[in-house]
Amino acid sequence: MRILAIDSCLARCSASLVVDEALVAGQHVDTARGHAALLPVMARDVLAQAGMGADSLDLIAVTVGPGSFTGIRAGLALAHGIGVATGRPVVAVTVAEAFASSLPHLGRRELWSVIDSRRGRIFLDRGEGPVPCALDALPQATGPVAVAGDAAIQVVGRLAARGTNVMLTDVRLPAGRHVALVAARRFAGTLPPLPAQPLYVDPPEAKLPAGGIRPAPTP
Repeated sequence: MRILAIDSCLARCSASLVVDEALVAGQHVDTARGHAALLPVMARDVLAQAGMGADSLDLIAVTVGPGSFTGIRAGLALAHGIGVATGRPVVAVTVAEAFASSLPHLGRRELWSVIDSRRGRIFLDRGEGPVPCALDALPQATGPVAVAGDAAIQVVGRLAARGTNVMLTDVRLPAGRHVALVAARRFAGTLPPLPAQPLYVDPPEAKLPAGGIRPAPTP
């Protein structure tokens, strides 16, 4: 299966071409901004590097969150654009699913995926979907824990101070190959369906005025 994997949820944007579970070509840039301008060029370049056209793909995998509002939308816009142009399906992958695919041998340890949402808060996913959580009000662990994500160091420090049996993993950002592996499982039906739409945890900060939108001025 030939999969173009796109990720721009966190402080990195990447495009990866994965063929039969092997990474054939990939590019990434560590940045919190400019995803919309970088991603199309990266996707074009990895396809060219592999000597493939977009119409040779079987599907497009894209991370849908949680993460940056603009980053998520940039990745989804590109994925859907390629999907419409080629007629190929677009398959959603959560950041936590990509982390879990990168860490298949945790044994009894529960994986905590933790994403920095600023202002002393994180998005925490323990396998049942992301929820907002204050760093100073983390839930109690029910057993040994492994932590992944860009807020992992802060979370591990707090859990260790409680005496929790906690392991800091080296996974901080989604890897393109694992985004593709999760998408292949979802496409095959071994994972439940997930809409290829933004996965937002918090409501949008921008709101309509209480009185509604003002009418356009008359000429």
